[in-house]
Amino acid sequence: MSKQPADSREEGTEEACAKRRYTITLEDLPLSCPGKYMKVWNAHPRVYFPIQETGEYRCPYCSAEYVLEI
Repeated sequence: MSKQPADSREEGTEEACAKRRYTITLEDLPLSCPGKYMKVWNAHPRVYFPIQETGEYRCPYCSAEYVLEI
């Protein structure tokens, strides 16, 4: 996800699964892929990840890597 503050983004405005690595913050939780700010009409089903447990998670559908930045 981009480094913009979460409140400046609108849901469904970013391309889904366009990057291989996303850095997210606590404001982005709960984490899902595609994320809540991504377009989902042409993406895989939305799945939620327990990233708080390990700080990293890889999507089983698109292999995008998510890293929690605290």
